[in-house]
Amino acid sequence: MIVVRILTALLVVWAATAPAMSQDRRVPASGAELKLSYAPIVQRVQPAVVTVYAAKVVQDRNPLLDDPIFRRFFGVPGGQQQERVQRSLGSGVMVDASGLVVTNNHVVEGADQFKVSLSDKREFEAEIVLKDSRTDLAILRLKDVNEKFPTLDFANSDELMVGDVVLAIGNPFGVGQTVTHGIISALARTQVGITDYQFFIQTDAAINPGNSGGALVDMTGKLAGINTAIFSRSGGSQGIGFAIPANMVRVVVTSAKSGGKAVKRPWLGARLQAVTPEIAETMGLRLPSGALVANVVAGSPAARGGLKLSDLIVTIDGQTVEDPNAFDYRFATRPLGGKSEIEVQRGGKAVKLSIPLETAPDTGRNEIVLTTRSPFQGAKIANISPAVADELHLDSDTEGVVVTDIADGGTAANVGFQKGDIILAVNNQKIAKTSDLEKATRDTSRLWRITLVRGGQQINVTLGG
Repeated sequence: MIVVRILTALLVVWAATAPAMSQDRRVPASGAELKLSYAPIVQRVQPAVVTVYAAKVVQDRNPLLDDPIFRRFFGVPGGQQQERVQRSLGSGVMVDASGLVVTNNHVVEGADQFKVSLSDKREFEAEIVLKDSRTDLAILRLKDVNEKFPTLDFANSDELMVGDVVLAIGNPFGVGQTVTHGIISALARTQVGITDYQFFIQTDAAINPGNSGGALVDMTGKLAGINTAIFSRSGGSQGIGFAIPANMVRVVVTSAKSGGKAVKRPWLGARLQAVTPEIAETMGLRLPSGALVANVVAGSPAARGGLKLSDLIVTIDGQTVEDPNAFDYRFATRPLGGKSEIEVQRGGKAVKLSIPLETAPDTGRNEIVLTTRSPFQGAKIANISPAVADELHLDSDTEGVVVTDIADGGTAANVGFQKGDIILAVNNQKIAKTSDLEKATRDTSRLWRITLVRGGQQINVTLGG
């Protein structure tokens, strides 16, 4: 009896001191509560979740058709090709009543035909408004519509907690709109390797192929995240799914609504590195946590805000920074035009800094696609501006010409060039700007000596023409 009284007293003290947020999260108190249903939430949010169909026409060309003797022998007209349609299926979420839909970029990548099917079975043609490969998000707009559509409001994903109940809604395997439920298994997953911004919500709600781009909703019916990927050895759900947090989704949607063709984000102008246990021991840190400043670009927001080499960033706007990926996510979701308050450890002392939230300069990019017959045919190249360096994770002081995209089926793709390759020289001619490389590709040489940098390593390649 004494034990009971002590426990009762402790519970009273706990109830009086527990945060209000904790009071809203509790286990069922009775058998009746266990019979409660998610149906009201589903009925409210389901109309805003859609199915996205993407397609493109591709040509299958037999290389033997390039041989005139083969064509003559078999009576095949020159250039005859077979066409087929490649299709992909995913899910999406209506985020604006005018007909804006957010989905994953990998659902629509490479496609040129789009159709959106609503929960009431109606279908609409759609077009791409904006694609952002860095977050794996894309925005579609329904064509020829004159009505208002149901939408989902954004939750503040920074307020989510591990253990919160969530629902995943999408169209797995094309079987039709499906609802699964689970909890948030983890937050701020930064080692997933899916997108540039490594900061994911992990959930055990069943997510399968076709769920990509669908909604992860909280118990208020708000959009907590966009389901993006699963960890699976079989191809099906194994209880480890990942969603892009709503606060990042909001940034991309806002850019699309403003009419932008690309997402504008704050630029720090500094290179950060993770704190290893060895570095932590050297610096006298109790834990290997934070983002260590490895380089600061002169004149950048970081430099003007007072950030210095070897500073250890520990918080941004009051939120703890566990590693560089966490900082990148937090910084990228800040609105442009203001300032972000960060705290650093410098020489064992806490220093507070104010960093301007500005976009990276992008003057002189001069992005072009090389079409002349050469090993570079089909490559898109650009001069390395601070914006290009930021997009491709290059050191901000890198100079020269970089490959920003590779066309499928082009010579550059077949040869093995990759996005992010920095071209230094071609046939002993230095490549300083895109016009230099464009001029070099007009050479009729049958032997190409190319010097490039990939992943920080210089590579010399010799190719036949």
